[in-house]
Amino acid sequence: MDAFGFLLEGFAVALRPFNMACAFGGVLVGTVVGMLPGIGPINAIAILLPVIFVSGVPPESALILLAGIYYGSQYGNSISTILLNVPGTTSSVVTAIDGYALTRKGEAGSALAMAAIASFVGGTLAIFGLVLFAPALAGWAIRFGPAEYFALMAFAFAALAGLSGAGLAKGLVATGVGLLLASVGLDPNSAVPRFTFGELRLFDGLDFVVVTIGLFAVSEVLLLLEEEGRETRTGVAVRKVMVSLQELLDSAWSLLRGSLVGFFVGVLPGAGGTIGSFVAYALEKKISDDRGTFGKGDLRGVAVPEAASNSAATAAMIPLLTLGVPGSATTAVLLGALLGLNVTPGPLLIQDNPEVFWGLAASMYLGNAFLLLLNLPLVRVFVRVLSLPRWFLIPGVAGMSFVAVYAVNSSVFDLALMVGFGVLGYLLRKVRVPLAPVILGLVLGPLMEKNLRRALALSDGDWGVLVSSPLSAGIWVLTGASLLVPAGLALHRRLRRM
Repeated sequence: MDAFGFLLEGFAVALRPFNMACAFGGVLVGTVVGMLPGIGPINAIAILLPVIFVSGVPPESALILLAGIYYGSQYGNSISTILLNVPGTTSSVVTAIDGYALTRKGEAGSALAMAAIASFVGGTLAIFGLVLFAPALAGWAIRFGPAEYFALMAFAFAALAGLSGAGLAKGLVATGVGLLLASVGLDPNSAVPRFTFGELRLFDGLDFVVVTIGLFAVSEVLLLLEEEGRETRTGVAVRKVMVSLQELLDSAWSLLRGSLVGFFVGVLPGAGGTIGSFVAYALEKKISDDRGTFGKGDLRGVAVPEAASNSAATAAMIPLLTLGVPGSATTAVLLGALLGLNVTPGPLLIQDNPEVFWGLAASMYLGNAFLLLLNLPLVRVFVRVLSLPRWFLIPGVAGMSFVAVYAVNSSVFDLALMVGFGVLGYLLRKVRVPLAPVILGLVLGPLMEKNLRRALALSDGDWGVLVSSPLSAGIWVLTGASLLVPAGLALHRRLRRM
C-alpha cells in the first residue's frame, strides 16, 4: 500500500468523533496558551500528561490532542505579537517586525487574517511532506553533524543581520549583543561561571521569556509613554479584518517559499521554527522587497515567518517520530509522552504503530482546518483590543508582562531583569538597532557554542573541519553572500548619490 493509502487509513482513525474532539480541543487550547506570554505549549502539555496517563486514552488520541496544542500555539503566538508587540516564542519574534508595524498603520485585522491563512498553508504543505518524505528526510537530517549545524546557525545570523533593514553594522551589533547575553551562566564544559558577577540566580543563564518580554513589551510601554495626544494604540481606525484576494495572490509565492524553507529547516533536529522563520524572512526580503516595504508593514512580512514557523513545527515531528530525536523543548515533552504511552518512536514506528503515525498525520489536516475556521471569525474580537484607551492598555500590557515573567520562576529578581532589559530595548530602538537579531543570538548562541566545541573536539582542534564537507562549505558560501550582497548594494547606492 502506498503512502496515500495509509493516509486514508489514518483519516479513518482521525475522523472518529473522540479523535476529532481531541484535535479541536488541542488547537483551541494551543491558541489560548500561545496568546499568553510565559505559558507556552510546553507547560500546557506538561500539565495534561499525568491526566492522560491515568485516563487510559488510546495513544493515537493522546498524541492528536498534544500535537494540536503544539501547532495550535504557533498561531496563538502571532496574536499577542501582532497586536501588542509581545512575542511569546522566538519563532514569533520575526512576525513582530511587520506585524506590529501593520497594527500601528491600522491594519491589524489584515495582519491577523494573513497570519491565520499562512499558518494553515504552512502547516498543510508540511503535512504533505510528512506523509511523502518522512523516512527519506529523516535519513537526510542525520547527515548534519556539529560542523554543519554551526554553519547553519552562522548563516541564520548573517542572513538576518545583513537584511535587517537597519544596516549591516547595526544588524551585526544586535547579533553581538544577543551572543553576549547567551554567554551569561555556567560554561557548558568546565562549569565556570561567566558574566554572572557572583549572582547565583544567573548561573542558569538568562531566561528567554524575561529577555524577550523586557526587550519588546516593556520597551514598547516606555515608547508609548513618550507619545501624547493619542487615544488608542494605533492612532487610526482599523480599516478591515480580512485580506483581499489581490493581497492573497500577491503573497502566494511568499507563502510557498516560507513553507518550503520552514519545512526543510524544521526537519533538522534542534533547528525548528526559530531558524526557519528567521531564514525564511531574510531570504524573502532579499528576493521580494523591491519596494523597500519589509519592516515597515508588509503583509508578506507576516505571511513568510508564520508559514515557515508552522511548517517547521510540523516538520519537527519527522525526526521525533522516525528517529526519536526531539528538536525542541516541546517535542522533547512529546517524546516523553510517547514513551509513557508505550509507543517507541524510531524507524519501526510506522511499521509497528501505523495507527499512531498515520492517525496523527491525518489529524493534522483536520487540526489546521479547525485552526483556520476557529480563528478567522475571531479576528474582529482580537482587533477590539486596539479600541481600548491608552490609560487602560498601557498598564494592561505592563501588568501582563509582569505576570508572565513572574509565572515562569516566581522570582522578583526576574522582574528586575525584565525592567532592565526593557530599558535596554528602549535605548536600542531609539538608535534604530533591530531587536530580532538580539533574540536570535540569545537563543542560538548556546547551541552554536556547543556545536563548535563538538566539531573541534572530534577533529582534535582542526578548524578545517568547519568547511570539510560539501554541505558545510555550501552553507558558508551562502553565509558570505548574505553579508557581502547587502553591503555591496549599500555601497552601490551610496556611490550613485555622490
